[in-house]
Amino acid sequence: MTPVLPPHLLALYLTTREQILSRLDDFARVPRDAWFYELCFCLCTPQSRARHALIVQQTLQAMEYREKGGEVAGILANKEHYIRFHNTKARRIEWVQQHWGEIDALLASGLPSPQLRDELVTKVNGFGLKEASHFLRNIGHRNLAIIDRHLLRCLVECGVLDEVPTVGTRKIYLDIEERFRRFCEGIGVEMDEVDLLFWSSVAGEVLK
Repeated sequence: MTPVLPPHLLALYLTTREQILSRLDDFARVPRDAWFYELCFCLCTPQSRARHALIVQQTLQAMEYREKGGEVAGILANKEHYIRFHNTKARRIEWVQQHWGEIDALLASGLPSPQLRDELVTKVNGFGLKEASHFLRNIGHRNLAIIDRHLLRCLVECGVLDEVPTVGTRKIYLDIEERFRRFCEGIGVEMDEVDLLFWSSVAGEVLK
């Protein structure tokens, strides 16, 4: 059976394609001195709202946290943009700030995106394949799946998966990523575009 987007997703894609392409272009143009803050965003997003994580990212950037340091837990605990498990995530952000030189060198190493993702998973506490993929996509890397519950539900809706699975191992993650990749090739749309399409179908906006 030839892969197809369900009619409502196809209609949404046709109306948001230019916005999606513009967003991907934005990711490719994120300056290197902002990569640290994109990593902080991705450390904050698990089990928290992306909008809240974005406010945290912007707050840290405004206070020049990478260069100057400062108190993090209180920012994450703010009720107006609360980040779940704020103490744990604050410690992770503090570690990244202290070891940014090592991470920055890794990002500049020229490793292919899949290998770079694996290195980040090993190095950054709080990064699984999903978070590392998200971070790399947000600084311009392409064709890495960000497998969260929204994407899984959409893959079920598109007939790629029979049901929403538990993504508990690397093997399962990579298998779903490959199925997603084949589906995108079948419909002739880049995987990163489809990812943002799926996200916008759930969130009502093209964010990141």
